[in-house]
Amino acid sequence: MLVEFCLPILNEEQILEKSVLKLFKYCTEKKFDFDWRIIILINASTDNSLKISQKLHSQHGDKISFSEISQMGRGNALKIYWSQSKADIVSYMDIDLAVSLDNILDLINPIIKDGYDLVIGSRMLPDSKIERSFIRELSSQGYTFCSRIILGHNFSDMQCGFKAIRTEKFKIIAHNIKNYKWFFDTELIIFSKLNKFKIKEIPVDWSENRYEQRKSKVNIARDSFKFICNLIKLRLRILFPVRGGSVKS
Repeated sequence: MLVEFCLPILNEEQILEKSVLKLFKYCTEKKFDFDWRIIILINASTDNSLKISQKLHSQHGDKISFSEISQMGRGNALKIYWSQSKADIVSYMDIDLAVSLDNILDLINPIIKDGYDLVIGSRMLPDSKIERSFIRELSSQGYTFCSRIILGHNFSDMQCGFKAIRTEKFKIIAHNIKNYKWFFDTELIIFSKLNKFKIKEIPVDWSENRYEQRKSKVNIARDSFKFICNLIKLRLRILFPVRGGSVKS
């Protein structure tokens, strides 16, 4: 059983090496009962991310690898790589490791041991532990509320950067995932639901300040408007699928 931990990055030379080595050290010390690899997805980066990734790969062999993807967008990078991955399970986490690494087994074991197809981290469940600003918390709650109304789901957190899916299942729905940026997560969950995949939400320990020197790339006002527009577009796609473009496989 091979699990790939994917780290999509855009110009993250500031924290790239530290985060990758922290994840590598954690996985090595835990001695998981499954095989694993760390995959750095270099997403249209123009800084030294490629050189850092090459160095890490040369030092640690196949345990740390990388893929250079020229097109912009986290969702695009994940879709391209996951669609051709040979791993049994593909997962991703944000490069700032905002979710505690102690949640890794909570993410992977439900797929390996309990037959789930998709596992999603949630910052909104009762057992979740979060450290974030009031504004960020309010925006997440608002987005979840709007997405529930527009898309009719009952998930508590669509956008947490901590997810894992059976690779074969992802390839079934990949053609339906159109967004190449942050909305990828919502499409991943909704199309998994529409195709009756077995989905589990898990509580996570999440902190937006694990790397205080790194500025967030989230613009709340701009991104909130885009999310609402994308929710409406997705709802219309589901209600009125283009001929030959069924949302179910």
